[in-house]
Amino acid sequence: MKNKKLFEKTKILVITGGVFSSLGKGITASSIGCLLQNLGFNVINLKFDPYVNVDPGTMSPLQHGEVFVTHDGGESDLDLGNYERFLNVNLTKLSNLTTGSIYQHVIQKERNGDYLGKTVQIIPHVTDEIIQRVYDNSWHYKADFLVIEIGGTVGDFESIPFIEAMRQLSRLYKDRVLFLHCVPLISLLTGKETKTKPLQHSVRELMHAGISPDFLLIRSEKGLNKDDKYKIFLNTGVEEKDLIDIKNQKYIYNLPLDLYKQNLHQLILKKFHLDEKINDKKLTKWQDFVQLIYEQKKYKANIAIIGKYISNDDAYLSLHNGLMISAWYSSTDLKITFINSKDITSKNVENKLKEYDAIIIPGGFGENNTEGMIETIKYARENKIPYLGICLGLQLACIEFARNVLNLKNATSQEFDPQAKHQIIHLIQGKDQEKNLGGTLRLGDYPCYIKDEKTLAYKIFKSHNIIERHRHRYEFNNKYKELFEKNDFIFSGIYEEKNLVEMIELPKNIHPFFIAGQFHPEFTAKTLKPQPLFTALINECKKRV
Repeated sequence: MKNKKLFEKTKILVITGGVFSSLGKGITASSIGCLLQNLGFNVINLKFDPYVNVDPGTMSPLQHGEVFVTHDGGESDLDLGNYERFLNVNLTKLSNLTTGSIYQHVIQKERNGDYLGKTVQIIPHVTDEIIQRVYDNSWHYKADFLVIEIGGTVGDFESIPFIEAMRQLSRLYKDRVLFLHCVPLISLLTGKETKTKPLQHSVRELMHAGISPDFLLIRSEKGLNKDDKYKIFLNTGVEEKDLIDIKNQKYIYNLPLDLYKQNLHQLILKKFHLDEKINDKKLTKWQDFVQLIYEQKKYKANIAIIGKYISNDDAYLSLHNGLMISAWYSSTDLKITFINSKDITSKNVENKLKEYDAIIIPGGFGENNTEGMIETIKYARENKIPYLGICLGLQLACIEFARNVLNLKNATSQEFDPQAKHQIIHLIQGKDQEKNLGGTLRLGDYPCYIKDEKTLAYKIFKSHNIIERHRHRYEFNNKYKELFEKNDFIFSGIYEEKNLVEMIELPKNIHPFFIAGQFHPEFTAKTLKPQPLFTALINECKKRV
């Protein structure tokens, strides 16, 4: 039974963007949610993406950045990763909504005859479906606040249904919806002068859609001055006190505290007519975390990530953030270097990697550029350099071991060569790789059983049972398991229900730190709960400053 109204306590904060994309709406939305949450409210962030893909699962990381996976298996926009890290919560697939998913649902309802012969239109049927998703989230989370980020830029054709749906929602619940419009203050390259005209036009564009912003979140390099504020107030009608300065931060996790200093939380509560007593002491945990970031570090480390999508900075966003969080908790000044695997060969691998304290092979799909990764793993194994493999990094570690230790020279993955004799990695049973690629993955949380307390895996997680997130299609081929084990290769973690390999490692007497997981540890790293695998890797390779 669908909920036909908003949960009684829930207030809505809608964040839109203007002038151009990549303004940092996601970080800003995360920071606002984080601030309100750390003051005692139940806050959940949502992302509305205007693209027509049902989800980003089949989109290239080179174009769109990483695909973040929720605990219930939702393939979602990377902003959900920011939301989870800032809020320290596990969101669901409900938290990401795309144009494609809305149209898919509406069309299916039309095919089923649910509209009883009516002409199906953008308004009201598509907008009603968007509003319904807001209702569903409000009841699912019983939230005090839903912070909704609308992707893209106001004025874009594809975002119109989302803007209109939120306008309608604000009319249905007049005192329970606020609009925060994120816009840039343009600094000219030729001098110190700043221009407000682009943001003025963006506000007018929003007003043309029937929405007057309650706040302007103004992005700038160095911050707003009094003249800027007065000029913006005169030309937009937004009160000066409601012009929030979102200046560049050295570390993004400082932004919630910056917003706190600007009293944004009190301004929001006042507009909602909420007379809530704020307990500032609840901010202490976040303040302590941010203090860790700025403290002088006792150690240093230099880690190389060898990947195939490094031309897009966002392709490994959660991995980068997860590593940095663990480094801060370990008082380590961490330098992360991304290296394209296509540039690594057997002839140059030593020269490319000799300066690094540890090596990571992250997730990925397809055969291209994997030989450079295999050469990297061989170098790390033979030279006893700390190694962490993630998803594809586990599979390639098994292939490298099969080729160079077990002497199975043509060992590979079924993904790379479906006709190969030695398919060390093969397709999950029952999956069809030719059909519906978006539906053939093992996604979300799965349990991993670590039996032996003497393994590195157990020493890292300090538990026999862990739960980690997955996003992959292929698994280790168990018919080779006995051969691997006879050659001191350890399968330290297993998904018992299906007898699938979850973690592998080499014994301490062969390698000081060589471990890999079929899962993605970066998806569970939180600001207040660092990921144990990352922390262990950094503690293994860090050096005194």
